[in-house]
Amino acid sequence: MRLSAKWESAWMVERSWAEGVCRERIDLGGEWVEVARMGRGEPLVVVPGLAGGWRMVMPLMRMLARHFEVFAYSPRGDRSVMGVGQLEGRRVQDISGHARDLASLIAHLGLESAHLLGVSFGGAVALEAAIEYPHRVTSLIVSGAEARFHSTIGSRIARRVLERFPLPSDSGFVNQFFNLLYASKPEPGPLFDFVVSRIWETDQSVMADRLAQLETFDVSSRLWKLAAPVLVVAGGRDVIVPTARQRALAQEIPGAVFETMSDAGHIGFLTHRGEFSRLVKRHLDRVRAAA
Repeated sequence: MRLSAKWESAWMVERSWAEGVCRERIDLGGEWVEVARMGRGEPLVVVPGLAGGWRMVMPLMRMLARHFEVFAYSPRGDRSVMGVGQLEGRRVQDISGHARDLASLIAHLGLESAHLLGVSFGGAVALEAAIEYPHRVTSLIVSGAEARFHSTIGSRIARRVLERFPLPSDSGFVNQFFNLLYASKPEPGPLFDFVVSRIWETDQSVMADRLAQLETFDVSSRLWKLAAPVLVVAGGRDVIVPTARQRALAQEIPGAVFETMSDAGHIGFLTHRGEFSRLVKRHLDRVRAAA
């Protein structure tokens, strides 16, 4: 399905570090959010993780855009959209609110439905949206998510610190926590710098809010409502949401496919994006063949 002519004409092309990415502002719940688009083909909406918005998933978008028309967005709560500051007090209160925004976003784009790909926090949002708004979802891919979030000492400490202490972007404590996103301690370099920079583009209080929202997330009793074909992709060395818990998610969804990237951690969609993209394409090829 193609983007409607109404929205096609509204896109602004930004040629900067994100060269070739089309961007637009849309109003969701009384707040501007930024949407990015790349490529041509079937529509695929990428739901980003806890921080960094669409810019965090941009390297994955570029690979997927070889085969699909890929959209990604920065959820409500991000303070700046295309250089325009946002008002405080309009943050989404829970995962169901993010899912409602996602369903509205798909409608705003002039699409009846789309393939959804949610990573980490975005995986929880995509799961909720696929359950509660099935008419908007053609198929679902989730990575780094589970049916019911299991809070850990590490996640609770991270939330408390983010809530209570203003931190610089070079905070050794928080950046050490970010190292858990990888399969092993990351080597300094462009990818590490990219991840840290993108994370700090989201205000730390927003990150704390989203961690708190995850603590009450639980769709385990509603998985039976999933109507779309589902793929679960796990990093074999994910210490944030261990592989076994992601496998359990797939096992609880009738007909779901489970895939593992053996050497990847929680952000395998970045560190192993070539392998990740191939798994996504293979899944969507199966969905198309079965239609």
